[in-house]
Amino acid sequence: MIETSGIILINKPAGPSSHDIVNHVRRTVGAKKVGHAGTLDPFAEGLLVVLIGRKATKGQGKFLNSDKEYIATMKIGAETDTYDKTGKTVSINNSAYPSKREIRIVLKSFIGKINQVPPSFSAKKIRGRRAYKLAREGKKIELKPVEILIKKITLLNYNAPLLQLKILCSTGTYIRSLAHDIGQKLNSGAYLEKLIRTKVGKFKLEKAIEINRLTDKNWTKHLMGLEKK
Repeated sequence: MIETSGIILINKPAGPSSHDIVNHVRRTVGAKKVGHAGTLDPFAEGLLVVLIGRKATKGQGKFLNSDKEYIATMKIGAETDTYDKTGKTVSINNSAYPSKREIRIVLKSFIGKINQVPPSFSAKKIRGRRAYKLAREGKKIELKPVEILIKKITLLNYNAPLLQLKILCSTGTYIRSLAHDIGQKLNSGAYLEKLIRTKVGKFKLEKAIEINRLTDKNWTKHLMGLEKK
């Protein structure tokens, strides 16, 4: 087992869970202590900050508390039970799509500190059980709102029904809930079609390596020192 501590930036593909990526890195580098600085849903892509070694994982909290940046693509005009494309469609709105002006006004209302209710299909615990497990059983779930901070939302592209945004936010923000809430405020409904995390604190996606390119022979080349945060 190695004793070195550091960080490896992984460009997570859609499909595997964050836990899957951590297990892959653990096997590749031969380290017992491996963690990550913020979960990405299986369908999401982008930057996963993987922490290698005891010193790195012990300081996990400071990485988890870093701001996150995302490129989010929403589909307007429908809602799903998971608030993303993996869920079941629960409503469809056939009315006219909102204008770009209407969208900009609504987006502006989400800037700053807001109270956000996490999605029912999330890892939040209710009486010791994960919310998504209860939701899959069809049980009614009431999650409490959490205060988050949306620092910036930039409209990158709008070609109805797809709306692409760049979002800079605090830790604890559910982009799926944000997409759902924006859709609600537009009176059209919306869900998250695609999500790419581009930044975690000062770490950027362009510095990350694809997981299938990380090997037991080259991983040390991609290990970053903890002082580089």
